[in-house]
Formats: sequence, C-alpha cells, structure tokens
Amino acid sequence: MSARILIVEDHPTMREAMRLVLEGEGFDIDEASDGDQALAAVESDRPDLVLLDMSIPGISGPDVLAAVKRNPGNSKVRVIVVTATGEEGRAAAMAGGADHYFTKPFSPIALLQAVEAVLGPEDAAPAE
Repeated sequence: MSARILIVEDHPTMREAMRLVLEGEGFDIDEASDGDQALAAVESDRPDLVLLDMSIPGISGPDVLAAVKRNPGNSKVRVIVVTATGEEGRAAAMAGGADHYFTKPFSPIALLQAVEAVLGPEDAAPAE
C-alpha cells in the first residue's frame, strides 16, 4: 500500500507540481488549498504525511500544524513544513511539532528526499 500524502498549498501551480512529482513516484495524493480544507482532509482521510505551506488562507499554517499535532488521533500523521519564508521559521515549526522543514523553491529531488526522510524508505517506496 502506498503512503497517502496531503498537499496543503494555496498556489495551484506549486500544488500541481508537487502532486505530479509525488504521483509519479506512486504516492496517493490528496490536496487542500487552505487551512479549513486541510483540517477536514486530515480528519476524513488520515494521511500518512502532510506537506504544509505555512502561508495559507483561512486557518493559518501554524494553527493547522498545532491542531494536527494536538489531536491524539493523528499521532501517526507526520508533517513537513514547506515555506517560502526561509530559515527564520524553522525553530518555530520544529517546536510546533513539524517532522521536517524545507524552503521553496525546491527541486523535485529535494521534495522526494524530504518525504523519504520522514516516511522512511519502506513507507516511501511505492506499492508494487
């Protein structure tokens, strides 16, 4: 079974690029364009991993991160913070419970490496 990844990104082009890279590697992808959709998707779909942009409309990225990590039902949901704000937010994101942090722009290889680092090679490997 392939890992399920929720991409939370308000820019359609960036969201599409991430989806294409990850689907190309065999992951099951869900998408959300704002914080409200993100929290609803986490509750209904129980993704293995959330790729979370911190600058999203509605419920903010930091508040989505806090809500996901605060809910005991999400204990296995991992979160990679993806942001264009640079390294300034790393400490806050990691203190908030993020499992990994990287900045935009990024290469497809960097995205896949981050996903594998968080999921581990077994979960990151596509289903045969």
